[in-house]
Amino acid sequence: MLEDTRRRRRGLNIWPGYVDALATLLLLFVFVLSLFMVAQYVLSDALSGREAALARLQADIDALTEIIALEREERAGVEEELAELEARLVATLAERDQARARVSTLEAQQAALEDSLADQEEALDEAAARRAELRDRLAGREADLARERALTDEQAARIDRLHRQIIALREQLTALSEALDLSEATAAAQRAEIRDLGQRLNLALAERVQELARYRSEFFGRLREVLGDHPDIRIEGDRFLFQSELLFATASADLGGEGREQLEGLATTLHELRGRIPDDLDWVLQVEGHTDRRPIRTAEFPSNWELSTARAQTIVRYLMDQGIPPERLAAAGFAEYHPVDDRDTPEAWARNRRIELRLTNR
Repeated sequence: MLEDTRRRRRGLNIWPGYVDALATLLLLFVFVLSLFMVAQYVLSDALSGREAALARLQADIDALTEIIALEREERAGVEEELAELEARLVATLAERDQARARVSTLEAQQAALEDSLADQEEALDEAAARRAELRDRLAGREADLARERALTDEQAARIDRLHRQIIALREQLTALSEALDLSEATAAAQRAEIRDLGQRLNLALAERVQELARYRSEFFGRLREVLGDHPDIRIEGDRFLFQSELLFATASADLGGEGREQLEGLATTLHELRGRIPDDLDWVLQVEGHTDRRPIRTAEFPSNWELSTARAQTIVRYLMDQGIPPERLAAAGFAEYHPVDDRDTPEAWARNRRIELRLTNR
């Protein structure tokens, strides 16, 4: 019985377990508390560093605010000075325009009074008086500038620079006015000279044209006498026309016997006339070939262009062989594109097949 009782007491003794559990919890609590304290310390230190950084940043912001305020004050002062300088410059430019207007008025008055010497002297006296008035006004403005120079050294230096700029502008204005007057006078003289040269040139050209027309008329008259009244040769205006059949066979650029005889008379007449034409009259005998509108397609002449050009060149070469200088000859082919008769008939075709001679300027 006693032994059983002791066993039951030993089985019910759990107090040491509770003590161990409490000790463990206490140690855990102490560990957690230690960790909290360490974290609190670290957090406090970080917050202290941030507060110091914020304080430094606030100090920098305050310093920048003061600098910006100073810059704004300085900028306002500079803008006021700039506005004052601009106002003075505008006033100076207005005075310059007024001076130009006065100068223009004086020039108009001088042009209107050119016929009278007394009026010119009076205008000069008036101009001198106005110039003296302008000088007086300029002296007054210089006095104003002198009074303004009594300001601060910096403002005085700026005013001095402005004064030099004004003087430079006035000098440039004077130089430009003188250059403009000189250019206008030169342009007027050149225009007068150009008009005179144009009139003389037109007169000389008219004389040359009349002289060449006289020689052309003489040449055509003499040529008509030499060639006689041939039905296939005619004169129309300033042109001497040969029908192509008189000189060439159909679709050919080779001279026939009758054509050589006609061109021989042409060369003789041209030799006689060439000796009387002055050397300074630059003339040329232009030989033009024309065809009718009927097309041609051969190995030698693919179109009427080649045929008309070849016939004109053949005549030029023949005249060169007869001693006519080549610089006095020219050849041109016009094919069917310059007809003298627009009808589509055999008679019109015959009239359009022709060789034209023109004695003209080169």
